[in-house]
Amino acid sequence: MAAELLSVNELKVHFHTRDGVVKAVDGVTYSLASGETLGVVGESGSGKSVHALAMMGLVPMPPGKIEGGDVSLSGRSLIRMSENERRGVCGNEIAMVFQDPMTSLNPVHRIGHQLAEPLRIHKGMGRRDAWARAGELLQMVGIPNPESRLNGYPHQFSGGMRQRVMIAMAIACDPGIVIADEPTTALDATIQAQVLELMRGIQKRSGLAIIMITHDLGVIADMADRVLVMYAGRAVELGSADQLFRDARHPYTWGLIDSLPRYDTTEQGGLRPIGGQPPSLINLPEGCSFGPRCRYTQDICRTSAPALMEVEDGHRAACHFACDAGLRDLSPRKHA
Repeated sequence: MAAELLSVNELKVHFHTRDGVVKAVDGVTYSLASGETLGVVGESGSGKSVHALAMMGLVPMPPGKIEGGDVSLSGRSLIRMSENERRGVCGNEIAMVFQDPMTSLNPVHRIGHQLAEPLRIHKGMGRRDAWARAGELLQMVGIPNPESRLNGYPHQFSGGMRQRVMIAMAIACDPGIVIADEPTTALDATIQAQVLELMRGIQKRSGLAIIMITHDLGVIADMADRVLVMYAGRAVELGSADQLFRDARHPYTWGLIDSLPRYDTTEQGGLRPIGGQPPSLINLPEGCSFGPRCRYTQDICRTSAPALMEVEDGHRAACHFACDAGLRDLSPRKHA
């Protein structure tokens, strides 16, 4: 079994606003092993990105505050370490690829400078060696004429090429973990496939662990070994990709899967969206957060918040009826 690199334990990240406390992340727990890809999926506002930003020390404080829990990287707490320690770890041992490279790349600095900078900071390379390594990184991520492109500025690169540059920056210092936050959202299908294939190739060569944050279940099916489903700041299901796509146990997961277009059936009716709206993170409903949108809600769902329970080996779901065979038979995909 691969060694555990990252452990997230009951992480809570809240934002204190004039209107109240926004419980953006409210007790998330999981682990990540070397060489593994964990997909984190959920609607906008589910806490996917905030929990990753908290690991990297990028949550603005105030108004944000880590209210509880911990994140351990190879036995060291990312939450409790000093700012100096964190600067030595983030970008070096754990790195992040952001959704929009145009807001992450500095528009007034050449690409070569931005690639070489972390090498000089974290690896102590001289200017010439760092520049040469930056060219190698561009070549590694499939950018043609890397030596000349080092002198280019971000606006001179296409969207797909800018995302490749971001991946090159993330892997520059050979981190053990890369967090990819919606890395293909703004790309067309062909470029998206190329970027995902690039990440798979890098992972295969280096043993990199990846946290893939996305709302796209197609990307999850293509990339992930395990999947964490988040809703209203909480984990509602966790298991292998096979377990979730074959036998999901939470009605929210059913809804996400059922909203996908199908190409293997002639069934009419189009997409089936999840009814209702996500709850306010300031005023979460009593009991199950998904209860007001769930067609299977019963009295216990309105009064008691379900905990993640083991439903099979390595598969957990936060539903009072996750082990109820009769309810599972109602899953829309059972009859598709």
